[in-house]
Amino acid sequence: MAYEAKNFEHLLGIEGLSENLLKTHFTLYQGYIANTNKLLEKLLELTKTGDLATPEFAEMKRRFGWEWNGMRLHELYFENLAKNSSPLDKNSPFAKKAAENFGSLETWEKNFKATGAMRGVGWTIAYYEPSAKRLLNIWINEHDHGHLAGLKPILIMDVFEHAYMLDYGIKKADYIEAFIKIIDWKIVSRRFDSAISKK
Repeated sequence: MAYEAKNFEHLLGIEGLSENLLKTHFTLYQGYIANTNKLLEKLLELTKTGDLATPEFAEMKRRFGWEWNGMRLHELYFENLAKNSSPLDKNSPFAKKAAENFGSLETWEKNFKATGAMRGVGWTIAYYEPSAKRLLNIWINEHDHGHLAGLKPILIMDVFEHAYMLDYGIKKADYIEAFIKIIDWKIVSRRFDSAISKK
């Protein structure tokens, strides 16, 4: 069964991200889905023909993580945005955990923004680490490198240039400020509640 693109056009008109930027970003996301499907098909063909010890098989297997994570991270990113974002409930389990782990909710947010503002392209992800029951703000350099095993993604911010340069040029910090204002905290809270409820 082929993967299909989710429709995120309800985000068009969101404050801080232009229609042109979003449509370009949606097209990029659709490319990850197309390539994920192509790789799955080709890997199955090579498996059926027994060509498993070939450079083609090895390179496609290596490439698969890039395309798959590009697809899934974009879905998580778009899903945690909202046109009519409401403020984070400071009494929510997520806010309480952020304050517990970072000293205050404000310090967590500063750390999250600073992680995203680092030089380079990639992703900033607020992960929940189940074994230690803590939040971690992590920099992911590439889609397929830097993910910490066993952690649950709670809030995802795309900091590749395509996520902001059409609107903000090289002013990544301005994009990050705009992103913070359009986070769908209900989705973030739902992800966090789901992560802490799993043993």
